[in-house]
Amino acid sequence: MTTPVCTSAPNAAASARQTLPYPSFSSYVRERQPVLLRTARSLTANPSDAEDLLQTALAKTYVAWDRIEDHRALDGYVRRALLNTRTSQWRKRKVDEFVCDELPEPERTAAADPAEEQALHDAMWRAIMKLPARQRAMVVLRYYEDLSEAQTAEVLGVSVGTVKSAVSRALGKLREDPELEPVRWTSRPGH
Repeated sequence: MTTPVCTSAPNAAASARQTLPYPSFSSYVRERQPVLLRTARSLTANPSDAEDLLQTALAKTYVAWDRIEDHRALDGYVRRALLNTRTSQWRKRKVDEFVCDELPEPERTAAADPAEEQALHDAMWRAIMKLPARQRAMVVLRYYEDLSEAQTAEVLGVSVGTVKSAVSRALGKLREDPELEPVRWTSRPGH
């Protein structure tokens, strides 16, 4: 005969935690760090700053780990921590970036050349990094993190209309960036 087992609330919580997709903070970080680091790198121009930014966001996540009930939402929580931390840094920072009068022109080679593709990729990132912080964050979330307008709005705590208009203005600035002329040229039909 089987006797029913009664579990106390702490035991039930512990068994529920075991069925979560990430049984521990360490397992979450091991699995998701590459994706989260890519997001951090897209928010700052310096790879070292991106690593520091991610560490700060992960530290905040670690502190809140037991309070986060839905582990499917962890990436959103960390992205929000990344954006909030970066926004605080933007507000506090002194100007340490300098505008140049002339930008170096990328060398033009054959269209299928991997070096040209990398140069265009780098040019796109440089153009994105010139966008205002808020527009840059929205472009990164929409097109590099592949979030919907509604998800982007939720992460940033703004309306969907704000996301639509800011992304539209950002794309307009990218279209006007002279460094991206090779991208416009190679993307034309027949070229």
